[in-house]
Amino acid sequence: MTIRVLLADDQTLLRSAFRVLVDSEADMNVVAEAADGAEAVALARSARPDVVLMDIRMPGTDGLAATRMISADPELANVRVVMLTTFEVDEYVVQSLRAGASGFLGKGAEPDELLNAIRIAAAGEALLSPVATKGLIAKFLAQGGTSEDGQKAREHSERLSALTVREREVLVLVAGGHSNDEIAERLEVSPLTVKTHVNRAMAKLGARDRAQLVVIAYESGLVRPRVE
Repeated sequence: MTIRVLLADDQTLLRSAFRVLVDSEADMNVVAEAADGAEAVALARSARPDVVLMDIRMPGTDGLAATRMISADPELANVRVVMLTTFEVDEYVVQSLRAGASGFLGKGAEPDELLNAIRIAAAGEALLSPVATKGLIAKFLAQGGTSEDGQKAREHSERLSALTVREREVLVLVAGGHSNDEIAERLEVSPLTVKTHVNRAMAKLGARDRAQLVVIAYESGLVRPRVE
């Protein structure tokens, strides 16, 4: 099946470059382009893309707000958002994942990385590279924590009680940035078994995708990485 892609960036030249790159692939094509977040949300509803490449910083409704609106719309539950950032780890990364993004990618990424990111997101996987994951962890640790964050932590902790011991174990490894194959090797089970545990954990925790499992693992306190 062809992966339908929506490009959302206020720079026309950059959108044009992305379009040429995406349309050059046999398994994907650009179905729409947006110059700001509000337009991206409207086009997500009308064009129904599989993946949205969303710039974080745009005039008017920014990418963060647009991602939040897309993620909150039940009719767009199958739409995956990949945030495009000037730097792979910036001040909005944590908020992006909390808003419902499936991952993020630096604008300086190589063409093959961008195309691979689209395929990973379309498959429902989390686009969290080792460098990005490390930065993500650091930012979670650095946050002081508001009353709203505390409420989220309590809610997530309560939901965690529904997980089996093995599902918790898998969740911890997912939060560590490990792939299904790596987790399977560590636990000495098949990748299919790991995928089943991941899917069950997502269902029980109300997570849209793998990236949301990472967020929940940290917000709930289940994973508390060491500070280097």
